[in-house]
Amino acid sequence: MKIQSLLLAMTLAAGVSLPVHAGKSDKDYEPYPHMFVGLHGGAQATFTNYKFGKLITPMYGVSFGGYFTPVVGARLHVGGLQTKGGIKGLDKTYDYKYAVSDVDLMLNITNLISNNPDRVFNWILLGGVGLNYAWDNDDFHALTAGDATYPLAWEDNRLGHNVRVGTMFDFNIAKHFGLNLEIAADNTSDRYNSKTSNSNDWSMHASLGLIFKFGQKKKVQESEPVPVVEEWATRVDTIWYDDVTYKEVPVTEKHEEQIYFEIRKSEPVPANQVKAVADFVKAHKNSKVVVVGYADEETGTPSLNMRYSKERAEKVVAALVEAGVDKAVITAEWKGDTEQPFADNDKNRVAIVTVTGEGVKKEPVTTKKFRTEEKRYRVK
Repeated sequence: MKIQSLLLAMTLAAGVSLPVHAGKSDKDYEPYPHMFVGLHGGAQATFTNYKFGKLITPMYGVSFGGYFTPVVGARLHVGGLQTKGGIKGLDKTYDYKYAVSDVDLMLNITNLISNNPDRVFNWILLGGVGLNYAWDNDDFHALTAGDATYPLAWEDNRLGHNVRVGTMFDFNIAKHFGLNLEIAADNTSDRYNSKTSNSNDWSMHASLGLIFKFGQKKKVQESEPVPVVEEWATRVDTIWYDDVTYKEVPVTEKHEEQIYFEIRKSEPVPANQVKAVADFVKAHKNSKVVVVGYADEETGTPSLNMRYSKERAEKVVAALVEAGVDKAVITAEWKGDTEQPFADNDKNRVAIVTVTGEGVKKEPVTTKKFRTEEKRYRVK
């Protein structure tokens, strides 16, 4: 109950010390991160079935570590000297020496809640693991000589684990110096005090420490911004650009339609192909239309084929005239089977319509021109 009351009081004290808000520091350095070396001195006792007050012994220690952020730090701590145990039945105490080393993680609770670079007091929780080494157990063996009650008492030395939990109250005195009060409990092996209770042994220590801090970075001073007086001027820029126009240029264009027929047939003439020719004639000046009829050489006779090719050419001409093409611009020819325009025999039952005419196309004409623009620019 006494330990719980003490921890509660220390927690309330830490809470009272918290600032309402983080203020602006007047220090010329950044408190974090930094490294530190510490010297510690105090008292410790091991919990056992004996009078606690008679087991208190002095202890000393040294630590080296650092704070990586305002909240998180770590240290290597080595401490010890001499400790005591007690034998209740004999009402005797015995001395033995010990040393404990731990790597501890430190958590600054006050900075976790509110990071004030000018805070004097910090409440820190710590915990770590390490090794516990004990030696010179002669007193115990002298008291229990011939007593079989303690078969697991160690002889020359004892090496075991050490687990630490505790709290620290840190006071910042100056840039490089600080004081702290540390209260912690260590858990080690059951045989640490040469008596076994089927559970690990606990010891508690309280110590005062003097801390030397180093490695703080110099704070970058924030200077007041110098007001800038702007000066502006105006200049006239010449902007060159390409002015593109288009002119119409006469061009001779050509269009062709291949109108195919069944064997010994000269109709029908497809309306869509006739219309394509008629539309071309309407869209071009001085159009000329040439219609040439053909027949395939693998069927019929030369005379019959000549007749079929003529009929095909004439049917196409008639369809073109009906579609609005002036007959005066149409020339008709027929070749029979004397000419075969295609390698595929069946494709030679055809009338080929070729139309030429004068069209126009637009060609770009680029002229270099310029314009002037006023530009405002900053002089200062």
